[in-house]
Amino acid sequence: MTPPSAGAHDVPDAAADRRAAAVTEGLSLLDEARHPAAEAVALRRALHGSPELGLDLPDTQRLVLDALDGLGLEIRTGRALSSVTATLTGPDDGPTILLRADMDALPVTEETGLPFASRTAGLMHACGHDAHMAMLAGAARLLVGRRDRLRGSVVFMFQPGEEGDHGARHMIEEGVLEASGRKADAAFALHVHPNFPAGALRLRPGPQMAASDRFRVLVRGRGGHASAPHTACDPVPVACEIVLALQSMVTRTLSAEDRAVLSVTRLAAGTATGVIPDTAELAGTLRTVSEPTRRRLHDAIARVAHGVAAAHGATAEAVVESGYPATVNDAGFTDFVLRTVTDALGDEAADILSATQMTAEDFSYVLQAVPGALAFLGACPPDLTPDEAPSLHSPRMAIDEDVIATGIACHAAVALAFLSHGEPEQPGR
Repeated sequence: MTPPSAGAHDVPDAAADRRAAAVTEGLSLLDEARHPAAEAVALRRALHGSPELGLDLPDTQRLVLDALDGLGLEIRTGRALSSVTATLTGPDDGPTILLRADMDALPVTEETGLPFASRTAGLMHACGHDAHMAMLAGAARLLVGRRDRLRGSVVFMFQPGEEGDHGARHMIEEGVLEASGRKADAAFALHVHPNFPAGALRLRPGPQMAASDRFRVLVRGRGGHASAPHTACDPVPVACEIVLALQSMVTRTLSAEDRAVLSVTRLAAGTATGVIPDTAELAGTLRTVSEPTRRRLHDAIARVAHGVAAAHGATAEAVVESGYPATVNDAGFTDFVLRTVTDALGDEAADILSATQMTAEDFSYVLQAVPGALAFLGACPPDLTPDEAPSLHSPRMAIDEDVIATGIACHAAVALAFLSHGEPEQPGR
């Protein structure tokens, strides 16, 4: 994408003046973000204490709606899920940018000891979605105060079901991309990360996060007495050989430059120590960053399982369930975000992420339809180093709440920069 930027014929002094003005504007924006940040931190703590799972999040939806109440936004709620879509329209016609926050928690028992820790047994906001909602609600409040600067519209997408329930896909089906009356021209999302320095924005062009698929292999043998394995067809060693063969298949099928991770995470068989079972089952995940490699490995899982089983006189049934596609950032929009955030927050604020993360995100569905980017916002707690901080999905995951103001400012800076230059050039993939 080639978002709005200085013209090719700007003289150096004019370009420097524009950059200086952008830096001044950005510092003002960060200062201004600290005002809604106090309310945003309170919202984050309320959300953290009452986590909900999946697509049906009535209490979470209510808290978000309360936070947006009185801002003069056009509000729509989901039909098949507890989503919230809020649209802010400026005084002048122009493009639309979509900003997203996810809403759901995880089936994790919290161990942080925080005074606002989860009050719901077995559930926790262990992936930072509470902070995402708080930042986006704060950005909405800030941008409403600058409505007269907007040449176009901002769509605030509050999305349930990110943790495996394809919530973004459901919201797309319900029309979130057309909420402003035209299809969104760009999309942006932030994801806090406790293992990056607090306040540091990190993203990369191309694949930022991997596709994530699940697979299951059922091995069928012939049961018998454990004292006489020669009279049976034991599926347990067959399943074990399939595990090893799948690991070798990845390293021997793909180039070392073509990233893929296959992990077998469950192996189950039998009910008693003296009985050879009829079946054994293994399951796991596959992470890839390119669609051709993804399809190739789907076929290879079945081929390896069938071949190993056949060599032992057993059979194998392999099922691969497609999950989220890779999260692919548009190169031009990524450059636009890096420049915008650097201008807004300083030269050290944003940088290229060194490598694709092999985790997955359903913002990928939005980025398949709309050019844009997802960025990580460092949120390492102040008493820890990034290497020491418990990771996302840990029962001890915590964040530095000061980064909520940074997140508000980042969302607002990207939206203002995108909409303050009129119609941008059409991005290129």
